[in-house]
This record gives sequence, structure tokens and C-alpha cells, in this order.
Amino acid sequence: MAEMAEDGGRGSESPKRRCTLAYLDLAEVPRDLAEKYGSLIEELDLSNNKVSDLRFLYDFPKLCTLILDHNLIHSQVKLPPMPQLHTLWLNHNKIKISVSMFISTIAKTCPNLRFLSMMNNEAAPSYFNGGSYQQYVDFRYFVISKLAYLQVLDDKPVSPEERSEAERIYRMPVRRTKKVSSGNKKKRKEER
Repeated sequence: MAEMAEDGGRGSESPKRRCTLAYLDLAEVPRDLAEKYGSLIEELDLSNNKVSDLRFLYDFPKLCTLILDHNLIHSQVKLPPMPQLHTLWLNHNKIKISVSMFISTIAKTCPNLRFLSMMNNEAAPSYFNGGSYQQYVDFRYFVISKLAYLQVLDDKPVSPEERSEAERIYRMPVRRTKKVSSGNKKKRKEER
């Protein structure tokens, strides 16, 4: 059965509401639980289930932490806007191709993400899944360039040097030359 918990707050902090639905062989959150508690839950653990569709997350507007390890999440997954989400774990899923599309979706729907873990997904190359060191570094730079507030990727903090290199590689400013019409050329010559 689902386990609901409330962390005791200190001082003026309000308690965090957590829901653990791990190891229940679920494809989604039970409808009655989502309707009754979805608007209150801030931390949701769905690890070790069969979740592949995340549209049910519309019922969880206050989510700050989402744990989806060992599920069936794929690259083309649809996510609702989750502006409060700061922690997302997607280890051991089915994210295979088009990491750029997947990370772009994450960047758009979870703009304040600070902690992301995608270990053991084909799209996240590492020594453990046959990826080279260079592929791993390129993956990190790409993800860091797309997620402005990211502090930790997988099991490693994002360093200022990595952030700088990611910006250099993936966000180089495009120089645009302004097209000047012939009428404007004459006007500029007259102004000089």
C-alpha cells in the first residue's frame, strides 16, 4: 500500500508531504490517491514500478522531488509544467535516443531543476553502459547548458568550470549582421 509521511518542519518551515509508492508494480498513480492527496504531495517516490506515462503528474502541482528510478520512462515522455520541481531521479529507465529532445522537454517543464540523475540510461553515456569518457563529458556539458540552475548531475556536482565550458560549447552567441536597405544607406551617409 502507499506510504504517506509528513516531515516535521523546524521553526516556520512547513512540513513536507511525501508519498512512497515504490515496488508496487504500478503503471501510474492510483486515481483516488491523486485526487485526494495530489495537491498536497511535495515528494513522490515511484521507483521500481512500470511507469512510462507521466501525464498523471498534472495532479501533483506542488512536487519538489520526483523519484522514478527503475521504471519504463522513455525519451518522448510528456511532462506537465512543474516549476517547483528541483530534484528528479530517472536512473535505470528506457531513455535511449534523442537526449536533446528529452533534456529540452525537462528544461521547458522543470525550469528550476537543481538535481538530476539519469544513470544507466542509454542516452546518458557512461563507463557502466559502454559509453566513452568523451561521450560522458559531452553529455554533461549538453545537460548543464540546458538547465540553468543544475547543481548536481548524476552523482557529481556541477563545477563552475563545467558550467563555463558548457556555455562556451552550446550557447555561443550568434553574430548577426544587420541588413541595411539602400534607402537607409543613403540616410546614414547624409547623417555622417
